[in-house]
Parts: sequence; C-alpha cells; structure tokens
Amino acid sequence: MAYPSVAAPYGFKPINRLDGMPYAGATRKLPIANTAGAIYFGDLVSITAGGTVAQFAGTTTGSPAGVFMGCSYTNPTTKQPTFAQYWPANTAITDAQAIIVDDPYAAFQVVVTNSGSAVNYAYADSVGSNMSIIIGTGNANTGDSGMSVLAGSQDTTSTLPIRVIDVVPASSYTTGGNVVYPEIIVKINLHQYNNTTGV
Repeated sequence: MAYPSVAAPYGFKPINRLDGMPYAGATRKLPIANTAGAIYFGDLVSITAGGTVAQFAGTTTGSPAGVFMGCSYTNPTTKQPTFAQYWPANTAITDAQAIIVDDPYAAFQVVVTNSGSAVNYAYADSVGSNMSIIIGTGNANTGDSGMSVLAGSQDTTSTLPIRVIDVVPASSYTTGGNVVYPEIIVKINLHQYNNTTGV
C-alpha cells in the first residue's frame, strides 16, 4: 500500500523518544487561563508567567514546553467532565487543564510547508540542522493544529526552536531528480524545562 499523501499541516505528532523508546502516551496536565487564545491538537505550547499554558508564539526563536494533546474541563451547563480536542479562544471556564506531551526528549513527526502553509519538502541533509516553524491556522471543526516546519529554513542558528533528527522515509518522492521528504522527525531544540531562565 502506498504511503498516504499529506494534504495540509497537522501540527506535531509524538512518535517516540530520542533514545528510540516508543512513545507510551505520557502527558502532563497544566491549567489554561480562560483568557487564553485558541490552542489546537498538535500545537506547540509554552508555559506563561502565570503558570498556565498558551499556544507557542515563536517562529524563529523561543522555548516551547511541549505539544498540546487536548484539554479537560467541567462543562458549565451540564456540570459534567468534558474532554476536548482543542481549546477555543477566551472560553469562560475556570478549571480547564491542558494535556501536553512535555518530555524534553520526545520526538515528533511534522509536515514541511512553504511560507503559505502549502505542503513542501526537506532534503535528507536537513538532519542535524535547526529550523523555524509556521504557526498556521488551526481547524475549529476538527480541532487539529495548523503548525508546520518552514521549508528551506534549516540553519546552524542555536535559537531556532526545532532540531531535525530524521526524515520520514516512507513519505519520500523524487522531484527534479532529487529525493525529498514532506515529513520529518524533530525534537524541541530549546525546551522550556531546559532553559535556565524561568517564566
């Protein structure tokens, strides 16, 4: 069976750890401020000065704390526990908890796009480089992230937020006589837990 083509960004998908151990689903719950902007499934997030989680706002610099996997809160109407794929902006709920993958050594699969968020590609020689990200636009219907990695942004710059650790071989195709990869494997380069400056 052929590898499915990628139509659009989907954010960062945890797949394993840097040491090769499988991703076992470990997550942490951290509060979301009811004044927070929207956060989508697969978004990079950071911890703010108030100890709450917000969508990561950096593109070429910054220290993400992990990847958003959904949220839980008490429904104000039914008073029942509720689990959601994404957090709508400025939701008037005071007990919301973000569910995040915050392991500094987690590896994530992500799509490479151009500056317009259209699926693009990286070369195998991008492994080991640092890259910038595109925030994109999340999908309120599915709750999925619109984040991706910017094609052609690989560099040695230490402040770039993402480190490329591999390509996704199954996603490869040939263009202009070159083998390219629309999906890559990355880790957070400057993880917030490893940043010696607090919030």
